[in-house]
Amino acid sequence: MDLNTIEAVVRTADPAQWREGDAWLAGGTVLFSSGSPAAGQEPLRRLLDLGSTDWTPIAVSAAGIELAATCTIAQLYAFPDADAGSDAGRGVAGNWPGVELVRPCCESFVASFKVWTMSTVGGNLCTSLPAGPMISLCAALDATATILGPGGARRTLPVLDFVTGDGTNCLAPGELLRSVSLPAAALSSRVAFRRLSLSNLGRSAVLLIGRLDAGGTLVLTVTAATKRPVQLRLESSAAALAGALTDALSEALDAAIPDELYHDDVHGLPAWRKDMTYRLAHEIQAELTAPADRDPLRISGDFWPPRGGTLNGGPRTEGA
Repeated sequence: MDLNTIEAVVRTADPAQWREGDAWLAGGTVLFSSGSPAAGQEPLRRLLDLGSTDWTPIAVSAAGIELAATCTIAQLYAFPDADAGSDAGRGVAGNWPGVELVRPCCESFVASFKVWTMSTVGGNLCTSLPAGPMISLCAALDATATILGPGGARRTLPVLDFVTGDGTNCLAPGELLRSVSLPAAALSSRVAFRRLSLSNLGRSAVLLIGRLDAGGTLVLTVTAATKRPVQLRLESSAAALAGALTDALSEALDAAIPDELYHDDVHGLPAWRKDMTYRLAHEIQAELTAPADRDPLRISGDFWPPRGGTLNGGPRTEGA
């Protein structure tokens, strides 16, 4: 869609050049599909084009992986098989189980190759939709966002805190997301991925990622089902978690996610999203606390339905 209010396009990555009526432009797949501004919102007058930046899309070191905000989804998807960074860095990345999450998260876009070659990691984070799969990936791996501001200001914060709600984030006017850093400690953990949608090739309605850290802590990150990312940490040994499952995980979910935090749109009712969150959380717990060489598809247990859960949650009907 044409943005017919644009008066100029400025090729810059300098927050000092930002002014009211500007928007940062990376891939632009959301920006150019948003149409007219909402009521009470000022129309865009300029686009600050990040296309001329020379930011390295993916940099690997012993400390972890740094993704430039301008890294495209296609570049990230190719990363497990592509050369990125030094030989030493590539060798380290090959031993990180967390890298296995990259492709499932990219595939959660359910988008054409045209979108993949334009959409960026930073754009997905800054759009801040509940179903944003780069939010899921980065929050689950304890990524840190680096943000640039006018006057040379620079700040960092966890991606888990970057997104504050459905379509909202912590960026102040003029601030620019520069990169996200995935730490080696999180990348070294065993991981499990679960995603649900109400339709084949549909938008994510529930997306959970689990990690089992070296110390035995189970880290569970809930996205898509909730308006913002939610993370739980169960400080228990792997041996204890692998025993008979109790209500501990359900109680932790009860405490961390109030009913009003579950997302409500045409892609899933809140009650259904909640039920599926509990179900998938227990599946992840069972998978990660079982022996590493056990087939996770063979794991069974009395995980369903959750306490107080319901089984309704089909597609929303008109007027629902």
